Amino acid sequence: MSRLKRCWAPKPMRPTVAQHIVREALYIFAAVCPQLGHLTAVILPYANSHRMTLFLAHVAAELADYFLVMLVDRAGWHMSHQLTIPENMRLLPQPPGSPELNPAEHLWDDLRENDTAHGLFDSLEHLETALCHGINRLASEPERLRSMTNFPYMQISL
Repeated sequence: MSRLKRCWAPKPMRPTVAQHIVREALYIFAAVCPQLGHLTAVILPYANSHRMTLFLAHVAAELADYFLVMLVDRAGWHMSHQLTIPENMRLLPQPPGSPELNPAEHLWDDLRENDTAHGLFDSLEHLETALCHGINRLASEPERLRSMTNFPYMQISL
């Protein structure tokens, strides 16, 4: 679904923006390490326990040298008993009704504002291309990722 956003235009001009409602979806599974400024993400056609298990295995393999604590919301596929959690990872459920505590939520805001705002995508492939561009842009800017996601309560000192 495209979402209309405010934009500036000189008076008396009133810009028109196409709006398109489609009932198809893609799901982005993403993990960010605020301390390293590292982002890993996959785009999948469904969100369920099986897909979450695949994503966790991907993250665990990519960051195999680390023990990972992943903050997750309480979506059904995050908390399912069918989920297989890798040995080098623990899931930490965030408190109910507190999406602002999850650093990954800022990724979605950035993608919406910079890569899909006022976009009209005639297919899921075009949307996927725009999302891949946005994810790659974020992944290539570790300092920006740190500034967006390294919340004070996540600071760990040894």
